[in-house]
Amino acid sequence: MDYLVLAKSYEQLENTSKRLEKTAIIAKLLKEASKDELADVICLLQGSVFSPAEKEKHIGVSSKLAAKAVANCAGVSQDKVEDLLGKEGDLGIVAEKLFAKKKQMPLFSQKLTVKKVVLTIRKLPDIGGHGSVDTKVGFVAQLLNSASGIEARYIVRLVLENLRTGVGDGTIRDAVVLAFSGFSPENKEKYNEALQAVQSAYDLSNDLGKVAMTLKEKGISGLNAIEIAPGNPVKVMLYVKAQDFADAFDIVGKPALAERKFDGFRMQIHGDGKLIKLYTRRLDDVTKQFPDVVEFVKNAVKAKSFIIDAEVVGIDTKTKKFRPFQDISQRIQRKYGIEGMVKELPVIVEIFDVMGLHGKSMLSIPFDERRKSLKGIVKEIPGRIVLVEQKLVKTEAELRKFYQSVLKEGVEGVMLKNISGIYKPGSRVGYGVKIKPTMETLDLVITKAEWGEGKRAKWLSSFTLACKGDEGEMLEIGKVGTGVKEKTGGDVSFEQLTELLKPLIISQKGKQAIVKPKIVVEVLYQEIQKSPSYSSGYALRFPRVVRMRDEKGADDSNSISDVERLYYQQLSRKHSRKP
Repeated sequence: MDYLVLAKSYEQLENTSKRLEKTAIIAKLLKEASKDELADVICLLQGSVFSPAEKEKHIGVSSKLAAKAVANCAGVSQDKVEDLLGKEGDLGIVAEKLFAKKKQMPLFSQKLTVKKVVLTIRKLPDIGGHGSVDTKVGFVAQLLNSASGIEARYIVRLVLENLRTGVGDGTIRDAVVLAFSGFSPENKEKYNEALQAVQSAYDLSNDLGKVAMTLKEKGISGLNAIEIAPGNPVKVMLYVKAQDFADAFDIVGKPALAERKFDGFRMQIHGDGKLIKLYTRRLDDVTKQFPDVVEFVKNAVKAKSFIIDAEVVGIDTKTKKFRPFQDISQRIQRKYGIEGMVKELPVIVEIFDVMGLHGKSMLSIPFDERRKSLKGIVKEIPGRIVLVEQKLVKTEAELRKFYQSVLKEGVEGVMLKNISGIYKPGSRVGYGVKIKPTMETLDLVITKAEWGEGKRAKWLSSFTLACKGDEGEMLEIGKVGTGVKEKTGGDVSFEQLTELLKPLIISQKGKQAIVKPKIVVEVLYQEIQKSPSYSSGYALRFPRVVRMRDEKGADDSNSISDVERLYYQQLSRKHSRKP
């Protein structure tokens, strides 16, 4: 497939906000892709050249480096490119305008294909050492020298990992169904069945390319053969927050199983023979960062193969009390000095569910039976790896007593789970809820930041926040600076956020910088208000940063649906108050 075909499809997607139109555009593109191209085309629609199995890989091209490549190929100075970038705010548009003025293509340029673009950009993360900047510029320039204006726009955006087409996984999923199931939305029943089958296969495989290939070659029945397997992380089941004890029981039913809710981070533990792999809820591989957990699992879990859901919690070696997530989160990103971190920041593994065991899926097995299976394979090691304590509760009074007792231990709250509930990857389906004592916070993505003034001039000090839209796009919901400290310590600091955000800057105009939507923070607020000032239609009143959410990515941030739910819950509480 010529890359120009894909670029024109990108442009069509960018020019419409209608989901059905986007679905039709993508379905047509997928049908045109050959068997060897289909997986690559789907990755490219998702804004990447890497498969889900290579999730940790990043292209690693800065805006400055990309601007240098554009300048070289367009025959203008880099200052000229930077000046245009300040006006346009999008290096892709800058490249398109400059390349549209080129009189002729270089003598040895070749027509760009999807495969050529993918293979070239895939080389970039592995380039390092002396002269690596020039080498990377050379590879990007190699593509741009063969590109037309529209191709240049999307090549630049692709290497910057910011495609801006407004396409989410849900739309690509719908397009896969439309392209390869044989059913259209007019045949509502069959089409919905196909949608459910594709979504289920995607939840299990985390690979839309694989799902599309299977559906195209083997039909819907072939999707049933896609199963969970150790080494292939599964989207974890998510839980809504209950308003109170009565609401919790209304959702999960009576009786129910209550568990502690820890201020730790979710870890998916895969075992296959002697091989142990650890994944975060973002499905990042963190096996190397947690050699202690690997050893705990090897000593405690006795099964040929397994996929276990757990919470990893920091422990204070002196007091034996739980440490806050912000302390232990340092280990997630650590690549060096692991042994020292293991001693400095020890953890305990609290196991609470199992998704696969002995080569078989446990997803459709009732929760209480999954728990029994866990008891059969886990030999607990106190202080290192244990099964989460459970209590059967039948009344609000019993739940309240358990809740109050565990809060005194320093945990966040309580999980209440349906006894016979199945495990539904990636869904908030009412099989479990969380109960916490504070107002529900929001996990939001930083999309813009502003350089400070005076003593804060060297830091980014005001941050624009966004939630996730229905198509995976970022919808802004306010600005925050409160809660961020000046000095680096256990809390979030301006210096820390600046270090994280600087490499993610896409463009800058004056003091405002637009950044790749990758950094997630937990935000507390006084109220959610309707507001035309932000693309979400809402604004947070008096927002305050609570902590970093290092284990989460943009896809894990709260959605516009979550914001709307909280807004109407808030209205309901206001109207129910007595005068």
